[in-house]
Amino acid sequence: MKTKILVIDNEEPIRVSLVKLINHFVSDQVVIFEASGVQDGIEKILTLNPDILFLDIELGDGTGFDLLKSIDTPTFQLIFTTAHNQYAIQAFEFSALNYLMKPVSPLALQKTLTRAIEHIKQKNISENIEILLSQMGKSSVPNEDQKIALKDANGTYFVKIRDIIYCEADGPYTKFVFKNGNSVIISKNLKEYELLLESHRFFRCHHSYLVNTQLISKFERVDGGVLIMEDGTHVPVSQRKKDQVMEYLEGH
Repeated sequence: MKTKILVIDNEEPIRVSLVKLINHFVSDQVVIFEASGVQDGIEKILTLNPDILFLDIELGDGTGFDLLKSIDTPTFQLIFTTAHNQYAIQAFEFSALNYLMKPVSPLALQKTLTRAIEHIKQKNISENIEILLSQMGKSSVPNEDQKIALKDANGTYFVKIRDIIYCEADGPYTKFVFKNGNSVIISKNLKEYELLLESHRFFRCHHSYLVNTQLISKFERVDGGVLIMEDGTHVPVSQRKKDQVMEYLEGH
């Protein structure tokens, strides 16, 4: 059975160009279809049941997010194509969904497409999409229940943000420690998660630590400063961050 790819973009020249580029990297066991907007896209998804969906955000009759909200149980690998939109990119990072920046780089396309084809059998991406929509303010999920998707070599973990106690730098990786005592190491650096989580009351108290300030039990003014977390972990505060930590805690 052939692999089906659906490309949804309301700008025909861009859509045609992307289809040609995809064709360059796939075998004759792949067939590519096109749609020009939300309604056309929904109809094609329901009719074709594509394996991979390339989805633009800004469509003539709505947005890619509107389309996703209309699909009850998505069974495709999803790849967003977007112009520079930092807010949307942050939402993609939160949800661990694939995205390509316009104009699409052939090398980036090849890598993303290869990964999507390899993961076709992993069909259920409903939770990834729910996280994405919640980040974009298009979901009914309460703020306290918002999640982040953390992907490692073994799979994707869907974690409530409020259950993350702290994040610790481990070279180019980041270790997440959770309320239940579990932890996971993700192949992204701590700076990336600092940017993602700062709006959720996480604070970089040390070059190696990012803490959930809602789970701080005590601040001790010893050895420059130490934060005692709810699980009993002692997290160091760097000398240059000490005043900022105190100001932050007093202001919240």
